Amino acid sequence: MNNEIGYEIDFLPVGEGEKSGDAIALHWGNILSNDPTKQTVVVIDGGFADSGEALVEHIKKYYQTSTVNCVISTHPDNDHVSGLSVVLEKMTVNCLVMHRPWLKEHTNGISDLFVHGRVTDKSVRNRLKEGLDAAYQLEQLALNKRIQITEPFTDVGGYSGALRILGPTQDYYESLLPDFRSTPQAKQESSISTLFGRASSAVANAVKKFAENWDIETLDNDGETSAENNSSAITLFHFNDEYILFTGDAGIPALTQAVNLLVGEGFNFAKLKFIQVPHHGSQRNIGPTILNTLIGNRVNQTKIKTAFVSAAKDGEPKHPAKKVTNAFLRRGAPVYATQGKGLLHRSSNIPLRAGWSSASSIQLYTEVEE
Repeated sequence: MNNEIGYEIDFLPVGEGEKSGDAIALHWGNILSNDPTKQTVVVIDGGFADSGEALVEHIKKYYQTSTVNCVISTHPDNDHVSGLSVVLEKMTVNCLVMHRPWLKEHTNGISDLFVHGRVTDKSVRNRLKEGLDAAYQLEQLALNKRIQITEPFTDVGGYSGALRILGPTQDYYESLLPDFRSTPQAKQESSISTLFGRASSAVANAVKKFAENWDIETLDNDGETSAENNSSAITLFHFNDEYILFTGDAGIPALTQAVNLLVGEGFNFAKLKFIQVPHHGSQRNIGPTILNTLIGNRVNQTKIKTAFVSAAKDGEPKHPAKKVTNAFLRRGAPVYATQGKGLLHRSSNIPLRAGWSSASSIQLYTEVEE
């Protein structure tokens, strides 16, 4: 990209009531130019269908283009994938990055992993297509429009210029498939699906509250999420000497693999300036160990990084969880939540858009929910 100047990252509001989702757009390059060909535009997840409409209008208005260089679908949940069909329909999209679990290369021999003896590889593929219909329809739309499709597996050598997929690996992704909601009962359920089931049923119980402050933290490393969430593409964006991490709905095991990859390469985490809080701020997706590596140990009120969370306007106390936003804040990464409004993060040399104002971060809570 010629004449690189800066970047902008937009988190659009997604969801009504308690239903959160992700709809993210970013562009970089000479974005102050009147020539849209001097920028690169990427969409990461599209929320629900109305979010896709909002993404299209946002990109046309603020990025001054109808072309998206790449669309990334992190995982097949409807609150992330549904709006992407609108983007593909109404814009010129050059490539689509998405998982395609129904392909034969991912399901050869998968029938041996299920309880029922009549399960076949083909029947599992059909169930994946039906259960993940929004994602399957997105694939079909891309094929009909002759859009190049790539699966988002770890690419140690770098991915698409400024963007790099840190996880999942193909082996880890395929190990998650038997625990997807649309597949039959697995012979041996992983701890991921088992604990996630118990955690979901626990929501009906009375909510317990605990005291926290700058020194007391109740977030732990025991959170579990669904197999679909752990299949999320984890993406690292770099521009000049800054790095941005997009996490989708990834959970602790998926994030650990991605972080360990960077640790093994000697990555300087001080250059990681911005982090997406995973899974709308759920306490089941992040823990203190990961945060200590990504951000650093507790520094109290010294700001060293920025964090955004996509959370519905009425998503509390689950999205975002207070103990999660507290944990980020303690380590110097105050969290800004969408909660019905759009959020913009930009490189320091890019002026604030006309009509936009500075957002306020979430302050420390002295009482958090279990």
